[in-house]
Amino acid sequence: MKYLGLAYFTPEKFDAMAPEAVKALISQCSPLDEKMRATGKMLVSASLGDLEHWRTLRPQGGKTRVSDGPYTESKEIVGGLFIIEADSREEALRIASMHPAATLGEEGGWAVELIPLDFYLVP
Repeated sequence: MKYLGLAYFTPEKFDAMAPEAVKALISQCSPLDEKMRATGKMLVSASLGDLEHWRTLRPQGGKTRVSDGPYTESKEIVGGLFIIEADSREEALRIASMHPAATLGEEGGWAVELIPLDFYLVP
């Protein structure tokens, strides 16, 4: 089964961190990312771009309306994503727990949401 991991952060908390603290936090991410890759189960891993460049597309009046994003009205914002393939939910949780947002960054409001995928298309 494939799982989508969404890595969240809280912009206000992250922005309130001292630059040195952000740098120290970010420096710990690569080893954790490598640990996830080493499982051989990670299919995709990505960091998302700055919020100012996000756009939301939604149907309206038979046309597609484009507006500034993000669409969600939440204190937490998705900052990254990953897709893993696991043999069980327990294995997926074990692998997802290696992600930096599940291990580090409490002061920046980091978190990971793990979602089973019902449909996955590879072109």
